[in-house]
Amino acid sequence: MTADDDILRARGLIRVVHDHPEPGIAFQDITPLLADARALRACVEAMVAPFAGRFDVVAGLEARGFLLAGAAAVLTGSGLIPLRKAGRLPAPAARADYVLEYGQASIEVSEDLGAGDRVLVVDDVLATGGTLAAAHRLVAARGASVAGSACLLELDGLGGRDVVPDVHTLIGV
Repeated sequence: MTADDDILRARGLIRVVHDHPEPGIAFQDITPLLADARALRACVEAMVAPFAGRFDVVAGLEARGFLLAGAAAVLTGSGLIPLRKAGRLPAPAARADYVLEYGQASIEVSEDLGAGDRVLVVDDVLATGGTLAAAHRLVAARGASVAGSACLLELDGLGGRDVVPDVHTLIGV
């Protein structure tokens, strides 16, 4: 079986949960994909491949982005920086507010992300692009540079690419 076959199989492992977390939202549950080692590895390898040699650290967005970013950091021998929801870090160094498809939120980063770091931003879903754009602002606020952004899923028709045009996604839904 090839990596492309594993990614195709991974697509079939994603479960849709309707009306979660709010009515009208079709939540893309990647838990079954995460439980399948071969599918997970193939997806993470494909997510980071376009950025090979261009980053030193992987920044993962809370919460499911942490899981993918952790795997990406291990596979590439890179450091890992969590981008946390507001109030979860003991001493945040920077904060960015943003609007998402069903509300507003803020993310923060610690001082462990340093000036000059080259960062691959990883998340599970590209929807409206607000979360990734906020992550890019956080990286810049720390004096680091965004080497690229990678997401497992892209929700078609929500305009995320208009907000963050240079993002690599694997699976469109």
